[in-house]
Amino acid sequence: MHSKEHWQQVYTSKAADSVSWYQPHVSVSLELIRQTGVSAAASLIDVGGGASTLVDDLLAAGFHKLTVLDISDAALDVARQRLGEQAAGVNWIEADITAVQLPEQAYDVWHDRAVFHFLTTEQERRQGVMPR
Repeated sequence: MHSKEHWQQVYTSKAADSVSWYQPHVSVSLELIRQTGVSAAASLIDVGGGASTLVDDLLAAGFHKLTVLDISDAALDVARQRLGEQAAGVNWIEADITAVQLPEQAYDVWHDRAVFHFLTTEQERRQGVMPR
């Protein structure tokens, strides 16, 4: 998996909207979340959400129990700065998903747009999805 240093370098050396995976609105993810039928009171986590704009659109849709987890604090800072005062209503977690201890059954929706495809070894995949 790419290291924390790699992602810190990406988000400190490039504008968030200049990377190839940038989307001004993560429409497919937003639509899939809507299709789950959860209400705006649902608890959602965006794993690897970093600088993604999904959190912006979820806040605009009335969701308020949001967590964004990313290995890069620089990526999280991009989103926090973009959101301004709204950022205070989001739980921000700087952590490696293969090592972090998250509370059991804390989230109604778990969103991951691209993180798990970086887990290329069996050990990384087990750490990323198996209870610890």
